[in-house]
Amino acid sequence: QVQLVESGGGLVQAGGSLRLSCAASGSIFRINVMGWYRQAPGKQRELVASIRPGGSTNYADSVKGRFTISRDNGKNTVYLQMNNLKPEDTAVYYCNADHLGSVYWGQGTQVTVSS
Repeated sequence: QVQLVESGGGLVQAGGSLRLSCAASGSIFRINVMGWYRQAPGKQRELVASIRPGGSTNYADSVKGRFTISRDNGKNTVYLQMNNLKPEDTAVYYCNADHLGSVYWGQGTQVTVSS
């Protein structure tokens, strides 16, 4: 079992920045891909960014150049630095981890961007 706890969401004006953190605990040995997803009201959950243990990353086109995912394997934590935020980035952001073929989710953190 893996537990994921997100933090760092909040309310920010358009053009501002936020940094999300996701700390993993429990059976964390050999966690594979970690990522961030988001779900806006009335929309499906979508991938924002993901990162492999070696550091290779993948981003949604809508956030390329604005968001940066990073990972501290020693602290079992993944981060999402979000810059130049737009109102359309407003959503609940979820941390995700792939561990030995099972997928785990955090409880989500709200990000609201005002225009």
